[in-house]
Amino acid sequence: MNGTQMRSAKASHSKSTFALALLTGTILTGLPAAAMAQDTGQEAALPTGQAGPEAQGGAAPAQAQADVIQTIAVSGAQRLEPQTILSYISIRPGQTYTAALGDQTLKELADTELFSDFSIRNERGNVIITVVENPVINRIILEGNDRLDNDKILPEIKLAPRQIFTRSKTRADVARIIELYKRQGRFAATVEPKVVELSQNRVDLVFEISEGPKSKVRQINIIGNEVFSDGTLRGEMVTKQARLTSFLSSNTSYDPDRLAFDQQKLREFYLTEGYVDFRVVSAVAELTPDKRDFIITYVVEEGEKYDFGDVEVESQLRDFSSEGLSANLPMKTGDGYNAKLVEDTVEQLSELAGTFGYAFADVQPQFSRNRDSKTMDVTFLISEAPRVYVERVDINGNTLTQDKVIRREMRINEGDAFNSLQVARSTNRINSLGFFQENFEIEQKEGSAPDRIVLEANVEDQPTGELQLSAGFSSIESFLLSASIRERNFRGRGQTVGASVNWSRFSRSFGVNFTEPYVFDRNISAGVDLYRRDFSSFNFRNNDRNTTFEQTTTGGAVRLGVPLTEYMSLIGSYTLNYDDITLDENQFFADFDGDGISTCEPLLAGRFLCDSIGQRTSSIAGLTLNYNSLNSRFRPSRGERISVTAEYAGLGGSVEYARIRGNAAKYWSVFNGFIFSLSAEGGYIKGLQDRGGAGVDDVLLTDRFFLGEPQIRGFDIRGVGPRVLRQPIVDDGEGNPLIITDRNRVADDAIGGNAYYLGRAELEIPLGSGVRELGLRPSIFMDVGALFNVTEPVLTQSPFPGGLSFQQTDGDGNPLFVSPEGLPTLDAVQENGTPNQPLNQTIDPFQEVFLGDSAAPRISVGIGVNWNSPFGPFRIDFAKVLKKQPGDDTKTLSFNVGTQF
Repeated sequence: MNGTQMRSAKASHSKSTFALALLTGTILTGLPAAAMAQDTGQEAALPTGQAGPEAQGGAAPAQAQADVIQTIAVSGAQRLEPQTILSYISIRPGQTYTAALGDQTLKELADTELFSDFSIRNERGNVIITVVENPVINRIILEGNDRLDNDKILPEIKLAPRQIFTRSKTRADVARIIELYKRQGRFAATVEPKVVELSQNRVDLVFEISEGPKSKVRQINIIGNEVFSDGTLRGEMVTKQARLTSFLSSNTSYDPDRLAFDQQKLREFYLTEGYVDFRVVSAVAELTPDKRDFIITYVVEEGEKYDFGDVEVESQLRDFSSEGLSANLPMKTGDGYNAKLVEDTVEQLSELAGTFGYAFADVQPQFSRNRDSKTMDVTFLISEAPRVYVERVDINGNTLTQDKVIRREMRINEGDAFNSLQVARSTNRINSLGFFQENFEIEQKEGSAPDRIVLEANVEDQPTGELQLSAGFSSIESFLLSASIRERNFRGRGQTVGASVNWSRFSRSFGVNFTEPYVFDRNISAGVDLYRRDFSSFNFRNNDRNTTFEQTTTGGAVRLGVPLTEYMSLIGSYTLNYDDITLDENQFFADFDGDGISTCEPLLAGRFLCDSIGQRTSSIAGLTLNYNSLNSRFRPSRGERISVTAEYAGLGGSVEYARIRGNAAKYWSVFNGFIFSLSAEGGYIKGLQDRGGAGVDDVLLTDRFFLGEPQIRGFDIRGVGPRVLRQPIVDDGEGNPLIITDRNRVADDAIGGNAYYLGRAELEIPLGSGVRELGLRPSIFMDVGALFNVTEPVLTQSPFPGGLSFQQTDGDGNPLFVSPEGLPTLDAVQENGTPNQPLNQTIDPFQEVFLGDSAAPRISVGIGVNWNSPFGPFRIDFAKVLKKQPGDDTKTLSFNVGTQF
């Protein structure tokens, strides 16, 4: 122990900063105690760890070595009492002072770690111990730590304010901080401790941290593999080599725990391929000289490949036939040995035993290796076990959700015979509520007797309120905004309450809804919806948008559902709508017959618009058959969903039609964490009223199907299917007609279709743990769909040149004339009997084109990203249309954003 005494190198400053050379145990800016004594004119004390001349016996008189200690004095103590210091050492009056005793005393003082400098001397039996106390820590300061916050580092270090500063504890804390950075993959991190001297023997302890870059895995070498290539084996590992294409993956950083896991992954791979003797001889990770990256080298022995020999089941349970189970095993004699298949078979046999009530059935595979024939005999032994019954079902952790909401989803209750399938189904149903943590599992614990089991549902309430905000931009409707609020677990009762508002330049809607999944605690669901929707269509006149028709729908719906089986339910509904569709009479009404009656003119509005105006009531009864075996309603990874809905409008009201719709979806967990899904839907509507007339469809415009965003990505709102384009005709400058086809100047009216189909294929891509922590879930998709089957409307065309001229009317349809002053008037004649000239309006030349009525598929592909961002769930899609039909409107980018509470 060095006894150097701390002091400032610059006496003019009250405090200074100096580095601690911890590895050598010295303070670089300190001065020897003897030098300090010389500066102050005091008697020099020997450096720490050295006794006085008497103790060393060099120049001291011989009789001093045999001095008997008379007194022991302590000099230099400030905070510590002398008696406290004497209690730490074993030297006592009456002892004979020797060099060994002096050394022992110095060692004991060093062990206390309370002093920065200390010495001992013997003056003819009077022993004087001089100490310089270690300073007290005023505060601990961290500098340079950007990747790790203070609250991550300070709890890990031992030193704290108001503690005694020691170099050994400081070295230990430096090591702890470096270890924290190594866990983060930063092996080049360095920590330099410094102290700032303060008054009253206090110091500020500063840890200057240089975090360095994150250490990556530069290369993975594999030695000894002959059957499988390096690339194949690297693909089985979690750790990946750092490449430009792997910047989003956190698995390229070095992690010793991951290194051990990769060895296990290699063993599992080889065992799956039949190499039962495979072993990893060594796995070495070497840090590159610049301490930036690691090079990992595996040495492996593959061994020989084995096949299955005799495989059979020996069952000690009376409900299981050994012969029957053996005949249905997935592996056969001569097949390549597969350890994963053996594990899956054990799990399947355990689940099978669980369905018969044997919750604790023990299934053990027994192996017999035949080295000569390179075969592995496997016997699955099912040991005898008692049939188990459910003793108790415990619900824990639900602070908001009521117990009954969880218990009514359980498919197994107290006193029932244990059934693993029912437990799994209960788990899926509780997960599908969406009220609790992801990957919830019902735990199974032993009961009070061997034939009793306790089921525990340890749940954790999650936010179930949703505030959804969506924004978009359309070349037709400009900005589109929508907002909705929904609570899926209202008052913890599992009820759903919601409200939504949508607004754009040409559409507005408002709705509220309520759903009770268990009416009066019976397995019957009920719901009600109330809404108001205003929609304005438009065309272009002189390059300006003009409203063509306005549709107002006010209505409501009630629903009632009952389960038919565990996976199937039947839902009945009744909807009552009141629709009012109007046209701008000043634009589209005219008196071409001269009878003074202004009516909707197809030459101005188009036949399909004139047929739609009016007031009507729709009374609709519907029936829906649902089948749902998804493991989760919100983020399914396996299972299927099928729904068929039939509706009839005509129970009163002024419209009559029959409509049928269906949709289906199926999900698979594929590869390693990927989720693949296929979905399809379609519909058909048949008008039951003969509305007659050329170009008049039996189904009203407002009752037809429409297709576009968000149903099929890559297309705009109502961007797919039949439509009428009114294209202006202008003079090309030489007296010839020129048809304008620019979609921004063309009146584009989607008129819907009576049939549609839509299909989707989507693959959700798992990313590294670091990206998953950010809540990113990307996917690639393909959408296919079409909207078709509508009666072609009667098209209109104004002559070129000149266009069309017609008499203008007022808001009530009365014809207008030109007064002598040149102003509009209702007077057909003047007071003197002179007729006024009709006020005529001229429509520029145009032609109408009917497009899009084709069942040919529209196809789009793209990539989308779901992000659970700090401000709520966010979805963005980039789509590329591969196939479209004339008239379709495409759109590349769409997004929406929301939040939860």
